[in-house]
Formats: sequence, C-alpha cells, structure tokens
Amino acid sequence: MQQQADTPSAQFDVAVIGSGPGGYEAAIHAARHGLKTCLVEKAALGGVCVNWGCIPTKALLRSAEVYDLVKNPATFGVTVGQAAFDLAQAVKRSRNVALKSSKGVEFMLKRAKVEVWPGEAVLTGGAGVTVTAQDGSVRLLEARHIIVATGSKQRVIPGLEPDGKRIITSREALIMKEVPASMIVVGGGAIGVEMAWFYAKAGANVTIVELMPRILPAEEAEVSEALKRSFDKAGIAVHCGAKLGNVVTGDEGVSADLLVDGQEPRKLEATCLLVAVGVTGAIDGLGLEAVGVETERGFILTDAQCRTCAPGIWAIGDVRGGMLLAHKASAEAAIAVEAIAGKSPEPLTEALIPRCVYAQPSVASVGLTEEAAVRAGYEVLVGRSMFAASGKANAFGQLEGFVKLVFDASTGRMIGGHLIGHDAVELIGELGLACRLGVTAEGIVATVHAHPTLSETLKEAAFAALQGA
Repeated sequence: MQQQADTPSAQFDVAVIGSGPGGYEAAIHAARHGLKTCLVEKAALGGVCVNWGCIPTKALLRSAEVYDLVKNPATFGVTVGQAAFDLAQAVKRSRNVALKSSKGVEFMLKRAKVEVWPGEAVLTGGAGVTVTAQDGSVRLLEARHIIVATGSKQRVIPGLEPDGKRIITSREALIMKEVPASMIVVGGGAIGVEMAWFYAKAGANVTIVELMPRILPAEEAEVSEALKRSFDKAGIAVHCGAKLGNVVTGDEGVSADLLVDGQEPRKLEATCLLVAVGVTGAIDGLGLEAVGVETERGFILTDAQCRTCAPGIWAIGDVRGGMLLAHKASAEAAIAVEAIAGKSPEPLTEALIPRCVYAQPSVASVGLTEEAAVRAGYEVLVGRSMFAASGKANAFGQLEGFVKLVFDASTGRMIGGHLIGHDAVELIGELGLACRLGVTAEGIVATVHAHPTLSETLKEAAFAALQGA
C-alpha cells in the first residue's frame, strides 16, 4: 500500500471515503485531472463489490456452472469419473479471485498517485475529516471536496436478525465450508436468486420465499416467469406473495411458517436461512448530521451531479440510493469528478443503466419494460426471438430463454431490451447502446451480426418487431 503521510494532518483537493467501484474510480479520475487526492478505506481495497459482492459471487457461480456441466458430459462426447462438488475449494478460489482484484485496485491507485489512508472516516465540519486507524491512532485530513462513497449495508428485518450460523447474510454464504443439506432464501431479488441457484447446483435443497408476486419483480414479467420455470426444473422451490412467520433457530437448523394470503400456514425447515431482502445506505457514524448533509430513508440526498446540500460534499454509488449497482457507482464517480473539475457532465439516466442477474440462465435488461412503457404513454412495438432458434445456442446445448425488445411505435426507436438465457448478460451492451442512441429496429436489423453468435438473436427480435408493425 502506498506510503502514508508522515504528518498528523494533510491537505488535499479531493478526499474520497470508500474504495468500492465508485470510490476508487472517483479517486483515480480525480488524480488524472491533476487533483491531489486521498482515499480513505476502513477495510480491504475494492469495497464490498470486490471483496464480498460482485467478484467473489461470480467466481462461485462459475464453479457451480462448471460442476453442472461435468455432471452430464456424455452429451458432448466426453467421459469423466464421478463428479463431486468441493465447496471449500470453490470458496478458496473465490477468495483468491477477490484478493487478486483487491490487489489490482491497490496497484491502480498507486499508479495514479492516490494517497491511501486506512481507517474509518468521520466528517468534522467544513473541509475536515478525521481518520481513525485500526490501532486507534487518529489523523486529520482537509479537502476542498469530499466524496462519500461508503456503499451499502444489509437491511435487517425484525424476526430475521442474522446470527451468522443458522440465519445468515450473503457474506456468510460466500465462505461456507460445507454445502448445507437445505436452505431457505428470503428474497427473490438478484442476490437471492444468484445464491439460490448456486447452492441448488452445489447440492442443497433450496426454497425461495419472495414477498412480491414474482421473483425479480423489477424485470419483465415474461422474464421472471421464465426464470421461475427454469428454477422449477432445477428443483428450486419458489413461493411468491409469501413471507415467513414464527422463525425458530436450533442446533439442527431453522424452522418457520410459510405464510401466503388465503392459504393455511405451511411449515418449512432447513439447515440455514439466507436473508437477501435488500440493502440500505452505509451512512452510520459518518457525521453527516453534524455537517448538514440531508438523508432520506437511509440514503444521502444529492442533485443530478451528486452534490449534497453541504458545500464541498458529494455522494456517489449505493449510499446515494437509486439502482444499487457497481457500474452505476462508477458512472456517478465520473459525473462527480467532472463537476468538481468545473465541467458540466451529463446527468445519469437510470433507465439506461443495465441490470444483470448472473444465475443460469442469466437475466439482463436495460430501459423500459413493456408494461412501464405503456404506463408512460408509449404506443409500443415488441419483438421476440427464442435462443432455441440460435445455431450457437444449439451448439452449446443451452436452449433456454429469449430476447424481448420494446420500441416506440411512433419513432421506431428502441426504449427497452430484456433477455434471459445462458450468459445473456454478455449481450446487454449492444442493447444499452441502442437505447442510448435511439437506434431503430431497422437499424439493428441492418447491422451485420457475426454468425454463429448469440447476438444474432437480438437481430431476429428486432426483425420480429418490424413484422408485427
């Protein structure tokens, strides 16, 4: 790690609190603008995303995908011995991937000449920040601009308080040493869906309990239903419009009543219960009230360029609210730093932020759903195409899923793209660009797509929209 300042206090142009994707990119971006920059981090560099979220989760999901593939090798003309899943080894690999990514963040910060201060930051008013290291030593820094990028923390639900053993969060789920015989997952959002798929493929008997009428409730209803069907086939029980009551933990596991309106309670029992009901901003202990930063429902309030109401204090990423996604934090980092540098960056349009869920089949979307578009007053054209018709999907033996594209009928421009299929997340970039630039269905169809690729399915969906015009 870069050498700390020798003096008990130091002055900077920009101080960033938090080193997740928003924080470290803000620090590097500021340094590239010639601003003397400091980054404060109380834990490992890279924040939750690199160390306990995006990166290690995807490493585990890859292990489960490989295991799922080798359990049925004969279809591909491959003969192997009896396959077995070693969770401890998968976790070890996952932790090594996270460590490598964290070291990568450290290297980038060092190369950009960002000064890193390990410790916990508290705003003291004006331009001041106190930083308390793990050994208890305290230093003061002053900065003309302070960017708060402290991310989020797990939301706690009364009656489902984690104990780290029987009732766990995604953090404990990432470092379990043995696959539990059974698991209840409370929450059918991205984290719940990914963890449910991973542990089901690893060998656990998994049940998802979701309060909303469907899993992934923010996505296209057709996509959510397709994922539920896939999970049903995989043996993952999904209960929507449901909640738990009378949760009891013991030496052998956890039990609870499954409560669904209009139905008699059902007893559920499992080795452990994973709480994946969302997060809230990590704002506790920052001293926000003392410096006049306004918050609402656990998140910091800002304007479109990430300014808070307190002069010189900015907020980006999960702590700012909205979509709680790493790439949104990175985009906001650029916006905030550009504004600090005296430029006029374009505000972020949330509808153009891609959303991805990395189970298999994976889910990816950008822009408006058909329902949201109609609600917003659009007359829409919709095109669909099935991956089962793709030569590449057939060659890979991954036929599940489809592409659904939504166009504004009056202009022909694309306003939404939604996919479910094997590695569909890798296709969302083209659709994000199409939505941003207002590309028409004709434009997508006229674009030559390589053959054979899954991307051809995007072209076929656009063609289907034109046929239905």
